Amino acid sequence: MNAEALIGNILPPWVAAVDTFKDHDAALFAAEKEVISKSVEKRRAEFATARMCARKAMSALGLPPQPLLPGVRGEPQWPKGLVGSITHCAGYRAAVIGARSEAITIGIDAEPDETVPNGVLDAISQPEEREAIRTLSREHPGTSWDRLLFSAKESVYKAWFPLTKRWLDFENALVTIDPLRGTFTARLLVNGPHVLGRQLTGFSGRWMAEEGLILTAIVISARADKGRHRSAGFVVAPTGSGKSSAISEGGRTTS
Repeated sequence: MNAEALIGNILPPWVAAVDTFKDHDAALFAAEKEVISKSVEKRRAEFATARMCARKAMSALGLPPQPLLPGVRGEPQWPKGLVGSITHCAGYRAAVIGARSEAITIGIDAEPDETVPNGVLDAISQPEEREAIRTLSREHPGTSWDRLLFSAKESVYKAWFPLTKRWLDFENALVTIDPLRGTFTARLLVNGPHVLGRQLTGFSGRWMAEEGLILTAIVISARADKGRHRSAGFVVAPTGSGKSSAISEGGRTTS
């Protein structure tokens, strides 16, 4: 289902992913046109293209096109029975959708594979995370590890917010990146919600750096068998301890 989407490489096969590297003159529902009418041209283009991706993903799940209006924090309000996430950055738009019977929450983020501006790393990270970034940059050059940390925290927020409807600051999740396996974990430093009968204390996700982009993704499967989740390595497992933080598309906004 995700074979043609770049981000599909870090997602389980039972979600639908659609992406594009350019904006399209995509049709919007009347209510969507209204909420975006006062935005600048660039914002209208990315908004419309991201919704085109989302509706194509809906079609892949056998569902008709439906409007996607932003919620109180800008998050897409998915139709009943669906969960999903949207991301866009310069030169890339993507949407990932799953049936609620399959996925509890989804968080994705795309960023340019470039170092973050001065001051950003200090603002989004804990001292141990900064030390880890310095080590990764020295031992595994070629990837913008500071940007990857930022992206992972964005995906954490996008996965967190639908479950809690609460804000999560960057410093409320402690992220550890595995440079060899293409995975990351996030330990929550605030109290998380209960998921599958257990308190969520952290997330696990996957990442990739390709075509000048850094992509991160978190998916929590809705199906558990004696504590084991399908598609291990693609999911956010309620293990560990801690608290969490929230981020969203385009710098803590998810639509």
